[in-house]
Amino acid sequence: MTPASPAHRALLAVLGLLGLWLSGCNATPDKRVLQYLNTDGFGNRYSGNAEEENWVAIGDNIGIEDAYQNELKIERTPVDIDGTVVLPELGAVVVAGLTRTQIEALLMEKYSPYFDLLDIKVRIYTQGKKYFIFGEVEAPGEKDFPGDLTLFQAIMQATPKSDSGNLGRVRLIRADPRDPFIQYFDVSDLFTRGDSTFNVHVRERDIIYVPPTMLAEVGYFIDALLFPVKYVLESLSSAIFSYNALANGAYYGGQKNNNGIF
Repeated sequence: MTPASPAHRALLAVLGLLGLWLSGCNATPDKRVLQYLNTDGFGNRYSGNAEEENWVAIGDNIGIEDAYQNELKIERTPVDIDGTVVLPELGAVVVAGLTRTQIEALLMEKYSPYFDLLDIKVRIYTQGKKYFIFGEVEAPGEKDFPGDLTLFQAIMQATPKSDSGNLGRVRLIRADPRDPFIQYFDVSDLFTRGDSTFNVHVRERDIIYVPPTMLAEVGYFIDALLFPVKYVLESLSSAIFSYNALANGAYYGGQKNNNGIF
């Protein structure tokens, strides 16, 4: 059998490494990885639709009052990081993820062994509801969700960039591992024709992206393309400036010494 040439052996080695790389890319995650993957909704532990019926999130506060038992009244108590609030007689009670109606029913059940007459009412002070906006806006990032918010309002509050924001292709994203929703909307119709068809309702945890215009994209591409050259030129200019400053300092220092000033 004719021994393989060095070039043939090198080719086999490259093909072997390529096969290993491809098999690694196609491998399914192990059990430990799988247990951390998000399989439901946005990924938060607690979720709901606050505009249908407000629900409690971490960081919210709740207030409790009862028409018959004044000792159960709590003006405001925060929901702790574990989703609980500390209540009289009961201690820590899990309320995160529950709506107002559900909390009232839960507390009626838990307090019924202690009191004969109960009429518990709960108020939720919202702190933890958010939405997000990114792209060509002056104030991107996480925003407090106030409720009854339209896409136009959300974009205007973040101040779109007049020279680069493309309001004709605004992207609204509702993240989900099984059924993600991504839709493009022409918000500029409100300016040009007064048409509010695409001024849709924003929900908590929505992601809004205002893309750049085509001209801005070209500009960003050229800027990225020229960045290495700009970096080298700026570094070279800085080095030359520093060298000249040192040289001039040494020269003037020497001249002053020669004149007997120092």
